[in-house]
Order: sequence, then structure tokens, then C-alpha cells
Amino acid sequence: MDYLPVVVQAHPPSSSFKHSSEGKYWRSFKNSVFFKEYAPVTSIHFSPSKPHRYAVTAATRVQVYAPRTQKVTKTISRFKDIARSGCIRADGKLLVAGDDTGLIQVFDINSRAILRTFDSHKQPVHVTKFSLLAPTQVLSCSDDTTAKLWDVPSQSCISSFTSHTDYVRSGQASTSNPHLILTGSYDSTVRLFDTRSGNCELVMSAGGSGREGNVPVEQVLMFPSGTVAVSAAGPILRVWDIVAGGRCVRALSNHQKTVTSLTFDSGASRLLTGSLDQMVKVYDVSTYKVVHTMRYPAPLLCLAISPDETHIAAGMTDGTLSVRRRQPKESEANNAAAVATTILQSGTYDSFLGSSLGQGQLKGKGKAKPLGDVNELRIESRRSRRLKNYDKFLKSFKYSAALDAVLKKNVPPTIAFSLIQELIHRDGLRIALSYRDDVMLEPVLRLLVRHTTDSRFGQMVCDVASVVIEMYTPILGQSPVIDGLFIQLRRKVMAEIRFQKEVQRTKGALDMVLAFAASATPVVR
Repeated sequence: MDYLPVVVQAHPPSSSFKHSSEGKYWRSFKNSVFFKEYAPVTSIHFSPSKPHRYAVTAATRVQVYAPRTQKVTKTISRFKDIARSGCIRADGKLLVAGDDTGLIQVFDINSRAILRTFDSHKQPVHVTKFSLLAPTQVLSCSDDTTAKLWDVPSQSCISSFTSHTDYVRSGQASTSNPHLILTGSYDSTVRLFDTRSGNCELVMSAGGSGREGNVPVEQVLMFPSGTVAVSAAGPILRVWDIVAGGRCVRALSNHQKTVTSLTFDSGASRLLTGSLDQMVKVYDVSTYKVVHTMRYPAPLLCLAISPDETHIAAGMTDGTLSVRRRQPKESEANNAAAVATTILQSGTYDSFLGSSLGQGQLKGKGKAKPLGDVNELRIESRRSRRLKNYDKFLKSFKYSAALDAVLKKNVPPTIAFSLIQELIHRDGLRIALSYRDDVMLEPVLRLLVRHTTDSRFGQMVCDVASVVIEMYTPILGQSPVIDGLFIQLRRKVMAEIRFQKEVQRTKGALDMVLAFAASATPVVR
């Protein structure tokens, strides 16, 4: 029977928020590039089509950036006043933007020519967006308290929504139903309109009672399913169940100042929020818990993430445009799709018999010749795994040497304690700890002192420490170094016991307070 290497236990990290895979992913957006505009950056929009160029709106112009080079490829400055909400159509060919005169213009990105103009609004237009399901339609929201849906080919207004009583600063066409429009207004309401009737189907009050009653709605965002919506009013996020008649199912307050931007990642499994408190927070939409936080040098006005999740762009009040980039891994979906395409183009027969894509790809004018006969079956050769040093010692039943091999400084504690666990299972822990002088016992005690308060290894530290104390109590007092380590271990254990007692006292006090609050809260009928 072959020797099985030591299985390293997958312990959760001691600080799951800081070192979790979620945090590691978002921290990979680290190659920050900063651009300085002449005015606050009010809007950023990524093109849904490759190469995912993005439009940045600031002052009286809209600039289109190339994501790979981070250079401006097009500048559109044919505005009479401050430009607003530059948005690229799904095919990447057209761009729409409004301005503070109330004018809406549709541009050809390549030639920068004005193709259509809509001038029905009489106040600044802060929202202009193409409908994803109806690419020939444009949604606009204005400070004249109206939202309108435009038909680009005929240059006419399809529907006008007039139910709001204050500025309409946010809006979105549903990505699941072409007839639904979601808007948010400074009248503290979120409204759902039906373009077929022009009527308001749902009214969701985003303000609270008392001082919270007149909080403007800055942003709204609808889930791709069309059944749930999110709104931002002040520092509070609210989640609305549209199917249940616009019932508020969650209210979140994790920012210190007004939330100015909402966006989803490509799969709508994470919600990103930007705020005037200079923070971006990432929420897991399954629990609405904050899984990561990013800090920026100035208050944020807009935020966007590229469809391929390689760029996060943020615009700030001081005119700074920040673009964070990450290098995608080869194992991600986009590369997998490219590999699949290459296999289909080159032929599966060549790919399998050639054992690599390179042998099946085009070389010059012809393909590489396949290896072997048509009916030949290629068997994958498997190389035996090389054993680690501690596995070699363990295989030879040299338990003491195996333990010494994992007590070195460059060995992670997960490996060290996995080997100790294996020694316990083999009933070899006492053998590994026996007949040690002060030099060989010192690293064992340092490992125990270092991880006494680590919740991942606390139980095992206690087990090993009890064996060490039992074996080496008769020789205490012969080595100052060993005596000092035993004293440190005792102090750490006593400090942990005091800490746990304080935690229990605090938990008991909180339970009493919460129980009293629950019993004292009046029931609203």
C-alpha cells in the first residue's frame, strides 16, 4: 500500500474579513491610475460590448477611454452647458448625453456627429440611458420633475411620466421587461412606471418618519430579474420587493454620508456602493453583509465596474478619475470561452491527439499533423508526487525529525498542526516530544506560545501543552530560556481566560438589554 501524504487541514483564517478569498479578490484591483479632470466627474459608463470602452462625463464634455491603454480615444464637447450622464449603447456605436440646458443629444462615437436631439425638457437632464432590451429607446430624467422615454429613429417622445413632485435624479429601464421604468426623485419616492399605459404602478416611500421624511433619493437600481430594486436615500440603502407590491424588505446603513452611486458586478451577486464619505462598500446580495471596503482620496460621485470585471472606475468631487485594474487569471470564464473557441476552430481530434492547443492551431497555411492512428487511444501519464521532507520522515517513522521539519520559521502553522494531528492519530506525539534538550524543546514551546489564542489551533495547543508539561516538569529550573517560555505560555493562557470571562459578561448584559427592548417595544397593528 502506497504512503499517503499528510493532509493539510483547511482552517478558516484567523481574520476572515481581512484574509478571505472575497477580500483577496477585491484587493486584486490594485493597479490604480489617476486622471485629473477640470470639474467633478459626475458619470462613468462602461460599454457592454468589447473592448468595453468607458465614457467619463465631466464639465462640458464626455471623454471615451480605452481600457487597455487608459488613453482618451474620443472627446465629445458639443454641449452648451455642463454635460450629464454620458451612456454608451450596447453595441458600442452610439452615445447619449444630456446637459444643464435640458437638451439631450445622441452621438455617433466614431465620427462624433450629432445624430438626434431631444429638447422637450426645460430643466437640467441628469439621467440619459439606452434601454438594454429596446436599443432604439432612450430614458431621460430631469429636474423639471418628469421622466421621458424617447424613440431615437423618429426623434419623438413615446411616454412622459409626470407623477413626481421634485427633481428626478435617477432612473433605469428594466433589463427583464421593456415596458417597466424605475425612477427615484428628491420627493423621497421610488416609482415604477409602465410605458404601455404611462401610469405609475408602484410608489415606494424611501423616507422615514420625522426628520428622515424628506430625504432625497439619489440612486435607484433594479436587479436583472426585475423583481427587486435598491434605492439610496442619504446614507441608507433600501431593498424593495416589487413582486410583493413594493414592500421594503431591508434597510442598510453602513456609510456615514450620502450614497451617490450603485452598481452590480457582472453576475449581480455583489452590490457596490460609493458615497461622499470616500468609501466604496461591496455587499453580498444573498445576505446584504459588507464583504469588502475600498477607500478613496475624495468624496465619490459615480462608480462603475467593467462587464469583464477587470476595471473599477470612480469619479470624485475634486475632478479625480480613479481606475483600478486587475489581471484576470487564465482559469476565468472569458479565457475558458476563448480556449473552447480555439478547440472548435482547430478540431477536437487535433486537440486531443496533440495533447495541447498549440499542436492543433494553424501554422502557416496548414494545420499540424495529428499524432497516431485514428483509432488510437492516448492514455494520460501521471507523475508521482514528490514528498515533502516531513512526509519522508513520517514515512520512515522518524517522528521527532518530522516534527522538527515543521517547526521552522518558513512553515505555515496549518502544516505544523496538521502534522501534529497526524502524530496524535499514529500515537506518536510522545515519541516525537521525547528526549529533547533545551535547544530542541524551544521551537515547540514557541509554537505553542505563538498560537495559544488562535481559535483555529487552540484545542490542539492545549493537548500538546499538557503533554509537554507532563513530560518536562521534572527538569524545570535548569534552562532560563525554557523557564521563560513556560511563563509566557502561562500568562497567555491566563489573559485568554480573563478575556473570555469579559466576553461572557458583555454577552449577558447585551442579552438583558435586547430582551428588555423587545418586551418594551409596542406592537403596531
